[in-house]
Amino acid sequence: MNEVLSVFDIIGPRMTGPSSSHTAGAVRLGNAALRLLGKPVSEAYFTLYGSFATTGKGHGTDKALIAGVLGMQPDDSRIRDAYSAAKERDVYVSVDYSDEPCRHPNTAGIRLVAESGEEIQLEGESIGGGRILVVEINGLDIETTFDYPTLIVQHKDEPGVIAEVTHVLAQLKVNIAFMRVFRHGKGDDAYMSIETDTPVTKDMVNIIKSLCHSVIKLFAV
Repeated sequence: MNEVLSVFDIIGPRMTGPSSSHTAGAVRLGNAALRLLGKPVSEAYFTLYGSFATTGKGHGTDKALIAGVLGMQPDDSRIRDAYSAAKERDVYVSVDYSDEPCRHPNTAGIRLVAESGEEIQLEGESIGGGRILVVEINGLDIETTFDYPTLIVQHKDEPGVIAEVTHVLAQLKVNIAFMRVFRHGKGDDAYMSIETDTPVTKDMVNIIKSLCHSVIKLFAV
């Protein structure tokens, strides 16, 4: 069977910078972390691994990640001035270059802290053409690309939760394109990664929270 290629595989994304993996992908990883936090960033901590660590400074990967958590897009000309932008917004930034082994050469760990003290941590990979794969959220292994509108549901690992959430989505006329469930172990907290054909709005998130009592937290990306 012939492989289906996206437009990004053929011509690449619109972006500022020399490399889709080091720039566009890094910005998208920062965007994903920001949207998972759901609030303006007060502190941002980045750890770069593999090729990101060894060649990231030359490619501006650090600037791209910072730009992403500030809400910039891959084609934003302000990416090159990301450190200054963070300083202007009073966002503390820390970048660490690690020599620890990693699964993918273009890997970044991101920890964001909001003014309220809320935190989000993720680890993600820039897999080429500006595409990303998030492989860990708050210490739990997960796999999601955010190619589609995505709902991340943190919930109690108990019977009926998946049916409850998907039933509410059906009532809201939200069609599920892809879905995966991840957990540390039986009875522990777990995550659902639900990719949908249309975005899940804030009003929908509030409805899901009110009707699904086993849900701990929702992230709409």
